[in-house]
Amino acid sequence: MQGTAYRLPQDDAEFLASDDLRPLRLQLELLKPEHVLREEGIASTVVVFGSARVVSEAQARAALDEATAQTPGDPADAAARAARLAAARHQLELSHYYEEARRFSQLVSTRFQQAGRRDFVVVTGGGPGIMEAANRGAHEAGARSIGLNIILPREQRPNPYITPELAFRFHYFALRKMHFLMRARGLVAFPGGFGTLDELFDVLTLVQSGKMPRIPIVLIGNEFWRRVIDFDYLVAEGYISADDAGLFTRVDSAEEIVGVLASFHGGTPSGLD
Repeated sequence: MQGTAYRLPQDDAEFLASDDLRPLRLQLELLKPEHVLREEGIASTVVVFGSARVVSEAQARAALDEATAQTPGDPADAAARAARLAAARHQLELSHYYEEARRFSQLVSTRFQQAGRRDFVVVTGGGPGIMEAANRGAHEAGARSIGLNIILPREQRPNPYITPELAFRFHYFALRKMHFLMRARGLVAFPGGFGTLDELFDVLTLVQSGKMPRIPIVLIGNEFWRRVIDFDYLVAEGYISADDAGLFTRVDSAEEIVGVLASFHGGTPSGLD
């Protein structure tokens, strides 16, 4: 009775973690969040992607004040201080993306989560940076939001603004990406690195290939996106069509994001009143 063979399969953690059980673990990561989201009555979502490395304006200003207050010693210290100051100033410049993500989430959550409605619920990757800002905006509006966290080599902790019963953790990126899009009525991509680019191009490919219905895809930060990806060059070289370049819209402000979503959906998420 003490042997591992005698354990019920569902109570045998070692067995459940084995290679043979990977298909079952994939299925569980599909089923559990879906079950919870149905139970919570989440009708539609708007996905927010963006860098985990962007901080709030208050945080950035505090870091700049700290860097400014430091006094240099020898010439090597002076060089290091100059580098810290430059980094702090740049972080402050980038913090406006945090504030725009926070404001957008406030706006869209206030508009579509009145009187118990569960439409256009903001969903993020659940971590810091832009993800935190979007969850924070919904929280400050008294609305619900979702966080789809992922197990990483350097553990990513969920930010404190996710609605607790809508905070999920994934092992598999593929299943996490699926849950981002199953109820999505819009995608908002703020500047970011490899993860953001991967997620954005995943959605563009799915829409381009007809594997999912078209949704509004909004890129925030005209200058950033024009420098990072030359879509005009891709069109000119024939790698994508002019229609493909029309799958997204570039804007700079929270109000513009809401305007694009409202225009696409006629003011409501897929005709919901």
